[in-house]
Amino acid sequence: MKRHFLFAAMVLTAAAMLASGIALGQAVYGTIAGKVTDETGGVLPGVEVLIENVGKGTSWTVVTDESGNFRRERLLPGPGYRVTVGLTGFKSYVQENVTVKVDAVVDLRVVLTIGEITEQVTVTGATPVLKTEKTDVAVSFSQKEVTELPIFERNFTEFLLLSPGTQSLAWQHASSENPQGSRQIMVNGQHFSGTGFELDGTSNRDPILGIIVINPTLEGVTEAKVTAQNYDAEFGQATAGVVTAQTKSGTNEFHGSAFLFRRNDETTARNPFTQSNPLSADEPDRFIPDTLWNQFGGSIGGPIVKDTAFFFFDYQGTRRKNGGSVLTTVPTMAARGGNLSEYVALTGNQIYDPATGDPLTGAGRTVFANGMIPANRLSPQAQALLNLLPPPNLPGIENNFTAGGIEAFDDDAFNVRGDWSYSPNLHIFGRYSYADFERSGPGAFGELVGGPAFDNIFFAGSSQVRNQSIATGFDYTLTP
Repeated sequence: MKRHFLFAAMVLTAAAMLASGIALGQAVYGTIAGKVTDETGGVLPGVEVLIENVGKGTSWTVVTDESGNFRRERLLPGPGYRVTVGLTGFKSYVQENVTVKVDAVVDLRVVLTIGEITEQVTVTGATPVLKTEKTDVAVSFSQKEVTELPIFERNFTEFLLLSPGTQSLAWQHASSENPQGSRQIMVNGQHFSGTGFELDGTSNRDPILGIIVINPTLEGVTEAKVTAQNYDAEFGQATAGVVTAQTKSGTNEFHGSAFLFRRNDETTARNPFTQSNPLSADEPDRFIPDTLWNQFGGSIGGPIVKDTAFFFFDYQGTRRKNGGSVLTTVPTMAARGGNLSEYVALTGNQIYDPATGDPLTGAGRTVFANGMIPANRLSPQAQALLNLLPPPNLPGIENNFTAGGIEAFDDDAFNVRGDWSYSPNLHIFGRYSYADFERSGPGAFGELVGGPAFDNIFFAGSSQVRNQSIATGFDYTLTP
């Protein structure tokens, strides 16, 4: 009774979640297929094939058809599958460590040898056969590759650049609207907005900016696939490439991970042009603003009900203090009082009295002698604004002000996923992803006035962004 109640509750929850906006599931599962023959090459119909997910304790039985072929679709991607084939008069065949990839078919060639069924032939590795079921041109990244490849800042979209025919765009979206650092990458020369992104089969692409919305945490990805050509028609909103990713699922054993990465400015050289003045009178020997980058997190997954229900959770936090400096120009103190003689001498341009001459064409206007504007002609409003600007701290009238500062940039992201194998014919899953970003960077002229952003930061102001994604679905096999 409890089992049926739990099933009804999960189906109603899934229906409620889908009611707010249905996204058809795409590229969520993988397939194990193959052909069973004897040593002479003769096909063997009616043979039972047992497919097991060893980590989850779930299994499915399929039977070969009249041509000796078998097929089991809609399997969760990942390693650790076992395929067992048994037929009276032949030795049992066991294929260990089969890895299922999303939107792909694992094609096995099973050859049974004459003997007792109690005898066993175990295969732990197999030579890949030529892919004949799909014509797509794709590169897949396994869980090990996603976790261990040295990707700077653990940015998932960098994996696109590991695929042939990809090129990073020379410019990127503003950090205030793209705090997750999604890279704009062209696939086969097509515009970056033509690349489709999917996470657990749901759309993960910003329809306006054309970039990824949830940049998956690497601890939470079990597989990624970049398809450059000949992808299936089910992938809508894509004219260039298609990037799919799958989140991890728990197993019958508890597994976890933890990581910490740290960088600082201890070995950073200062820029002699923009960092020529001490940061403050209190630190006369310090020219470089503090820079600190901490990234940390972990994951945990395991069973809720053994062989039936599983969970997985991962978290990643980043704490950044980005130090930067800038060389810019502010009005000299003489210029703020109306004395523009230095500017006239440098440029050769004259300062004209706007109250004289033709008001439309400016013809016949009188020059202010020696570039001096009378004090009674200065705007008090302009004077008030000029007083908000800091005075020059370098000589000259151009590039006469340098400043440094620190930008705070923090983000938190997590994924939580649940899987339930109600029966061999029914599987239900749900996943929620959350990413929150807070960024605050002062301008060169201080918090009130702002001014240009510091080099290496290119952001002045504050920004708060929150991205969320939810996916749920179930599949039910009516008949084999």
